Order: sequence, then C-alpha cells, then structure tokens
Amino acid sequence: MIPRVVIAGTSSGAGKTSVACGLIGALRARGLRVQGFKVGPDYIDPTYHALASGRPGRNLDAFLSGPDLVAPLVRHGAAGADVAVIEGVMGLFDGVSGRGELASTAHVAKLLHAPVLLVVDASSMARSVAAIVHGYRTFDPALAIAGVILNRIGSDTHEQLLREAIAPLGLPVVGALRRDGKVSAPERHLGLVPAGERAARTMSALDALAAGIASHADLDAVLALAHGAPALDGPAWSPEPGEPAAPGARIGIARGPAFSFHYEENLELLAAAGAELLPFDPLHDERLPDGVGALVLAGGFPEVFGAELAANVSLREEIAAFARAGHPILAECGGLLYLCSDLDGNEMCGVLPARARMTSRLTLGYREATTVTSTAYARADERFRGHEFHYSRVDPPHGESGAAWTLAARGSERREGFASGSIHASYLHLHWAAYPHLALRFARAARRAGSVATSRERTDAVHTERESS
Repeated sequence: MIPRVVIAGTSSGAGKTSVACGLIGALRARGLRVQGFKVGPDYIDPTYHALASGRPGRNLDAFLSGPDLVAPLVRHGAAGADVAVIEGVMGLFDGVSGRGELASTAHVAKLLHAPVLLVVDASSMARSVAAIVHGYRTFDPALAIAGVILNRIGSDTHEQLLREAIAPLGLPVVGALRRDGKVSAPERHLGLVPAGERAARTMSALDALAAGIASHADLDAVLALAHGAPALDGPAWSPEPGEPAAPGARIGIARGPAFSFHYEENLELLAAAGAELLPFDPLHDERLPDGVGALVLAGGFPEVFGAELAANVSLREEIAAFARAGHPILAECGGLLYLCSDLDGNEMCGVLPARARMTSRLTLGYREATTVTSTAYARADERFRGHEFHYSRVDPPHGESGAAWTLAARGSERREGFASGSIHASYLHLHWAAYPHLALRFARAARRAGSVATSRERTDAVHTERESS
C-alpha cells in the first residue's frame, strides 16, 4: 500500500509546482517521509521536489516508459516513503497531441488509482470557479477528483465567495492559498530555473511554501485522501540487469549547474550494471575523473555558462582527446552543444563538426525514434520513444558520416544527431526504464574502453622505464 495523491492543474501556470513542493515540505515537517514524482519529461520540477523531500525527484511518463511501467516505477521510487505526492503536467487532461489521454496527468492518475487534488488559479474569478471545477470533475467519470486547492486568493472575502460557489458541488476545498510574492521562482526559456543553481534562495522559498500549506491547507484531509487510495499491488520496477553485469566500469557523469538533467532511474541502471559513476563539473574541474572509460554528458543549460565552459580549456582538450582515443561518449541535448566546435561563439570541445547557437524558436515534443547508426549505446534500426526540448540549433543538424536518429512526429520524419562507433550525440532525451539494455550495453563498453586504456598506460610506463634505464 502506497498512500498517494496527484496534484493537478486546470492549466500550466495554475500553481502545481508550488502546491506540490509546499505539500511535500509540510508533510515532511510532520515527520513523514515523502516521495515526489513529476508527470511528464520535465527535469527541473523534480529538483525542487528533491530539495523539499530530501529524496531523489522522479518522473512518471506513460509515453516514454509506457503505461505498464508507471505503477512499478512508483512502487520502486516510493519504497521506504510514507506518502507519495505526484505533480501533474500542463492541464489535467493534456496528453500527447493526437493520442487522447496518453501521458496526461489524468492518464497517470487512473493508472495509479490515485485521488486527484485540482489546483485552480482563482485570482480573477468568483462564482465562475464552480463551473470550472464542475467541468473538470465530470469530464471523465473514471477519474477520481477528490478535492480542490484554491490558489492565489486575494482576501478572506474572496476565499468565502469561492467556497460558497463550490459548496453545492459536494467537493471539499482542502486548501486556500494566498498570493505570496516571496515564493516565486525565476523562469528561463524551458521553465523554472533548476533548483541547484540557486539553492539558498530555493530553500527559503520552499520553507515559505511549506509554511503556507501548513497554515492554509487541511493536511489531515489530504492524508486521509492519500491513505484512501486502493492498494497498488504488483512488483516494483528494478534496475537490476537480467544479464551478467559489467563490474569495473567507470563512467564520468557531467554534473553541476550546466549539466543537471538526469533521470534518476538512468543513473540507477548504470550503477546496477556494475558501473562506478564518477561525477565531474565541466565548469570547474580541469581534469576528467581518473580511469573513466566512458562519459555521459547530459542535458542542462550550457548556453547560460558558455563563457565559463570555454574558459576551462584543459577539460575541453581532454574530452576532445578522450573522443579521439575512441572512448564512448553519450551526449544528450546540452551535452550535444558542449561537443560542438562552438556555442554562440564560445569555444566548446570541438568533437563534432558542427556549430551551435541559441534561437528564438522552441523545438518541443515527444518523438518516435529509430537509430540510424550503430554505436556503443544503440544499434541501427532499434526503436525508442523520447522527447526534445530546446531553443538551440546545431548546424549541420546531423553528421554526414552517420546520423544518430530518424525522428518521427505528427506524420513527418527527419534525421538528427551525430553517431559513430564511440560517440552518440543528439537532442533526444530517453528514459531508460523501458530500455534497460542501453545502460548495460554502455557500461560494458565503458569497461572495455577502460581496460584498453589501462593496458596502454601500463605499456607506456614499461616503455618509459626501459628508455630511462
């Protein structure tokens, strides 16, 4: 039994993240162990969940992992927790374009048999709130909307008007939150700024959110709804490989403010495959970790830190030499930009024959992906589901010798990314829970590359000793 509740919104911007983080913090302050989840592919909101809960933030995406893995991933991620708080995405019923409810908050809530708390931005309405709540509640009879949280209320009188309007619906108002400028989070072109970039200010805002929820929400009622969810029976998802692992693999993982986009399950899969994960920060670390056989350069905001990344010449040169030596490198989105020759005029690693620049055009959406070129990461003609989320552009968009993917969406196809025997670099993000073989394959390649490098170092050392003698 996993007590759980879904925090949904009438639309993007209704206040889901503020409510979810405040609820996580308020419940934690009561001594409960709280696990936060985010519906959809968002990397940033889970960083706020993690700070509020003290546990890794996790994602639930019925498109990326498939509907059948949503409940097992909750069983896995919520192990040891007292309650799960699941933040929705966009509006409650917004899913993959053209595919009905797939990957919507409503879809995930139904897969989990979880009660839904509907967050309504009530800042510019009174009695009309009843029509909105009534519409959302009756749109899908299979969905359990169990309560309402009113957000951005202006006064006690305003709150009373809203409560009176909703009362005839028989749906409880479990929270009524005032407007509070102290808890606003800064935004960037892809949404909120990652929590790690402003940890001190973020913690202050999270504390204020938790205090606001504790004062203006009925935590006992929320917990009663969460505990009223039916048993979520079945096995938990596990990162343990079904095949022999690759002990001894050492993989460098780019971390820090410029490369903060990681799905927790991807890292767990690499570790379960036998890899030692060695973090490094391309902003500050001048060398790669000792003995690494492969690199993961994840997404993030390298464009924000272009000058600092360019200034770290020694690391850029080492990564370029690492690539020339044939070591496996997996780069997603921000990592792709870092491997280009330059980004908005700032020198990058020069591994790829391409230039990167920021634009005003957003490329966003789920993709059906087919591998074009075999690498240490993926084999040609394998099929995956992923997503793109970026304002940058790479010229040319794919390598002449080998593209990484053929991407399909809304009836059109295009090739994207760069792939060779050792390098797989593209804009596409994948959640590996549905593709655990990718982690095992990459860990094995890292072990092989590390073993070859160690043998070469020993040979070079012997030659040096002979020459000196």
